[in-house]
Amino acid sequence: MNESTKRSTIYFDPQLHAALRLKAAHTDRSVSELVNDAVRAALTEDQEDLAAFDERIAEPTMSYEALLADSSSPL
Repeated sequence: MNESTKRSTIYFDPQLHAALRLKAAHTDRSVSELVNDAVRAALTEDQEDLAAFDERIAEPTMSYEALLADSSSPL
């Protein structure tokens, strides 16, 4: 670990912790590396979702009922 890393205590479900330890052993990576990568991927996905919402903010909205009515008409 380098000086810029931060320590945190995380409580895992026992089965999840066992799976993480097995994956770490099979991939020659640490549990910390696996968790950091998973959190980074989740945060990136959230950021992409937020960006998509921002891009579509000006689009008109449609009620669920209107969507159903629209989708039931023949193409």
